[in-house]
Amino acid sequence: MGKNENYRILVVDDEFVVRDSLYNWFREDGYQVETAENAREALKKLQEKTFDIALLDIKMPGIDGIELQKRINKIDGDIIIIIITAYASVNTAVQALKEGAFDYITKPFDPDELSHLIKNACNQRKLKSENIQLKKQLKELTGFDEIIGKSPAIRKVFELVDTVSKTDSTVMIRGESGTGKELVARAIHSHSNRRFFPIITVNCGALAEGIMESELFGHEKGAFTGAHYKRKGKFEMADGGTIFFDEIGNISMKMQMELLRVIEAKQITRVGGNNIIDIDFRLICATNQNLEKEVEKGAFREDLYYRLNVFAIELPPLRERRSDIPLLVKFFIKKYANVLNKNIADIEPKALDTLVKFPWSGNVRELENAIERAAVVGKSEIITLDDLSFQFNSFSDKTVDESLADMEKTHIEKILKSTEWNITRAADILKIDRVTLYNKIKKYKLR
Repeated sequence: MGKNENYRILVVDDEFVVRDSLYNWFREDGYQVETAENAREALKKLQEKTFDIALLDIKMPGIDGIELQKRINKIDGDIIIIIITAYASVNTAVQALKEGAFDYITKPFDPDELSHLIKNACNQRKLKSENIQLKKQLKELTGFDEIIGKSPAIRKVFELVDTVSKTDSTVMIRGESGTGKELVARAIHSHSNRRFFPIITVNCGALAEGIMESELFGHEKGAFTGAHYKRKGKFEMADGGTIFFDEIGNISMKMQMELLRVIEAKQITRVGGNNIIDIDFRLICATNQNLEKEVEKGAFREDLYYRLNVFAIELPPLRERRSDIPLLVKFFIKKYANVLNKNIADIEPKALDTLVKFPWSGNVRELENAIERAAVVGKSEIITLDDLSFQFNSFSDKTVDESLADMEKTHIEKILKSTEWNITRAADILKIDRVTLYNKIKKYKLR
């Protein structure tokens, strides 16, 4: 009974007795039911409200059931359609099945068979809805590898990645440590024409200058002590693909000059060698520094800066996209449940609320580390606040619960997004009228 009230049924039949009988039967089973005596009235109701199941009589004056079925499919192709027919028109019902109808019932109706049919239709509707929602979430959440989120800030990043990946332009990714700069670089590469060639990463902060020269350009046998064999550098490895310089602001002035030369000429010479090697690469770099200030101080070459800063992508810190934190938490829970082979399914509301409000100076990387630790120490299927490290417990004690107004705003915004801003559907779900909903949208500045 409780579950049935979530489903809305529309009965369309020109006979009052049929409409009345079906209306009362379905109401007794707990469904929401509306009726229409002809196709025109039914189409009007479909424009005003959403329905899960529609029962259509085939023979009606004016627009018949088959034509109505076609029009309904254009309005909402996900509605489950059941055909009502007399014995003499079973062939027509079969034709309706070919057009996509779920099933048909014949007059007079058997209440038990009808009840069973409607239950099956509800299950079909549920599976359809879950499949649509899953595909939508998958597209939203994993459109760019492991960059998780659907906040306006991260959606902007998705748009920029999609735009620049179609080109060969040099990209500078900026953002605080832990915001996912390398993930963005890999997303650009994987959506580019170079995706069938490698992306090679250079960690500029981890290599000394002498080592970096050999790492980038390679070396010939005997070029220096310990060079017992010829070796390709990262530029050669990236030929045809992408080379990604992480924390580009850490390279020395000498290497800056060398890098500028390679970018301009698309040629290298191995350490200890004389042969010029042509290379074809796409350059992406990342930094958490203010390179403009570094240029002003003379610590970074101005000409190299302009060569690198062709197309810039600024990654928002996690504190500026808190609505993505629950999505990230679920992603990391699933990830580490698999990695650690542990049965971890969810996180308790109090712990999740603490994570959403935490300042996250280390951004997404810090959040991932927190979930990994909780997954390691957790003893149950649900991550609790006690499973998180001590700073989260102390932080939780200082936080204040959201006001009722904040909770209402968040809930309304969630419903509007889930209905893709269909005001009528959202108002139905919230159990308020359209005018009240419009007033709340204005009050909370949701548009």
